[in-house]
Amino acid sequence: MQYRRARAPGGAYFFTVNLLERQQDLLVQHIAVLRTVVHKVMVTHPFHIDAMVVLPDHLHAVWTLPKNDAEFSTRWGLIKAGFSRCLPANEQRNASRTSKGERGIWQRRFWEHLIRDEQDYAAHLDYCHYNPVKHGYVESAAQWPYSSFHRHVQHGAYKMGWGLYNGKGSVGVRSSPQPTKLAQLTD
Repeated sequence: MQYRRARAPGGAYFFTVNLLERQQDLLVQHIAVLRTVVHKVMVTHPFHIDAMVVLPDHLHAVWTLPKNDAEFSTRWGLIKAGFSRCLPANEQRNASRTSKGERGIWQRRFWEHLIRDEQDYAAHLDYCHYNPVKHGYVESAAQWPYSSFHRHVQHGAYKMGWGLYNGKGSVGVRSSPQPTKLAQLTD
C-alpha cells in the first residue's frame, strides 16, 4: 500500500514514532543508543531537531529539514534500523516480520504532520514537552530527562515551571513571545 505523505522541502514536521509492543520501555532503557543513532543519521542526512521527547514506548519530534529536502522517511528508516541493530534479537516476531527479515521492535509506520504556521509550530512544541506529564510519568515537563524542554528553557522559550500539572491539565504559558525557529525560516 502506498501512503500519501505531505512533502514540503525544507519544511518543519511533527512526528510520532511508536514501539510495536507499547508496554515495552526500550526507548528509555536504551536512550544512549537512540541518541547515538539519531546523531549518526544527522551527520549523513542533516536535519534540525526543534523539539523531541522520548517516552518508554514512543517518541515525538519536531524536525526542520534542509532546503530542497523532504526525505524524512529515509531518516526515520535509518534511525529505526540503526537502533534495532544495536539491541539483542530476542523479541517476538510474527511470520510476516520474520519472512521480511524485520525486527519486532518498531511499528512499521509513523505519523507525520507538516507544520502549517507559527501557531501550529508552537502547539506541537508544547505537545512534545507536555507529553510526559500527560502520560503521568512526571508532574512537570522539567522533571522528564529525555526531552528538549531543558534546551528550550536555556534559550528562554519556556520558563522552568511550564508544564506543571495543576489537576486540570493546564500547561502554563511560554516565557517569551519571541519568534520560534519556524518564523526565522519563513521570513
